[in-house]
Amino acid sequence: MASVSVSHLILFIASMIIAASVAGVFTSSVDRLSDAIDDQGLAVSDDVRTDIEVISDNGTGACVYDCSGESNLTLLVKNTGSREIPPDTTVVNVLLDGRFQAGEDLSLEVMGGAENWRPSAVARINVTQPDLPSGDHRAKVVVSGAAEVFEFRIP
Repeated sequence: MASVSVSHLILFIASMIIAASVAGVFTSSVDRLSDAIDDQGLAVSDDVRTDIEVISDNGTGACVYDCSGESNLTLLVKNTGSREIPPDTTVVNVLLDGRFQAGEDLSLEVMGGAENWRPSAVARINVTQPDLPSGDHRAKVVVSGAAEVFEFRIP
């Protein structure tokens, strides 16, 4: 009888040790998963609160290309989201006729001399020397996941 009790006690202790080890592994895994979900939630929150609108209007005769004789594309982009966007070309991507325009070819200036691109503020984005031929063109502006397409024609 005593040998049965001792073997049951040994099995019980072993099962408790295994259960505690498994619980420790699951706890650390759940903590890491929870942290990852929190980080992803913050990133999605920024994306949801970011929105832009290209307000340049080529249809009214306003100049968007080669306005100063330097073969540059000038786009006026309004921050229609609810968060400030840093006025930095590293957060702005421009695709011109499907071709990515590198950061050194872009300049961004917030109108009115503001330091940050606040909601409802307008920024001027210049793409230097794209050498565009006559005809129809597309410029896609992407800021923190928010994208807007602007179509224009060069006579």
